[in-house]
Amino acid sequence: MARIPYRDVATAPEQVRDLVSKLPPLNIFRMLAHVDTFIRGFGGLGGAILGEAKLDARLRELVILRVGTRSPAPYEVQQHVPIARAVGATDEEIAAATAEQPAASTFGRREHAILKLTDELLVAPRASDATLAAMRAQFSDREVCEAVLTIGYYMMVARFLETTGVDLETGSSDAVTAMVSGLQRRST
Repeated sequence: MARIPYRDVATAPEQVRDLVSKLPPLNIFRMLAHVDTFIRGFGGLGGAILGEAKLDARLRELVILRVGTRSPAPYEVQQHVPIARAVGATDEEIAAATAEQPAASTFGRREHAILKLTDELLVAPRASDATLAAMRAQFSDREVCEAVLTIGYYMMVARFLETTGVDLETGSSDAVTAMVSGLQRRST
């Protein structure tokens, strides 16, 4: 149950009403409507991560699922499992990314490197030299930076969701998957 009441979007400033009307009707956006001055930037960075990054979308979603699971933030996981499937993650990969310890046989070097980076950044602000070297051996410098920013962004999202008590959605996640697909099409 929400720990802060959702904002009545109808009473929000016109700029917020317009912005929220373009988003899927999700509880997170109803809660974010409280923060008139942040919602555009929050959505801008989220949109860039989901639609403009060079980092492979499947890897991005495995990272987000790992952050959501380890935080824990069930809402984040609920929203991103269908997105992960839509961008090519298998049920086995999703299960491994959300497990306490990902099975060594499920993933290759790239997946292991990025999930290790995720795990390290969930407990400390600085990845180890070995993990950063493993990332740089598998990814471009841009992709490494995108991975770090993605992890940090979704850590922030998890903390926002859990502190405000954003309720799990009931119903289909088709709107979220369609929104992400639209973002990805625009970036190609």
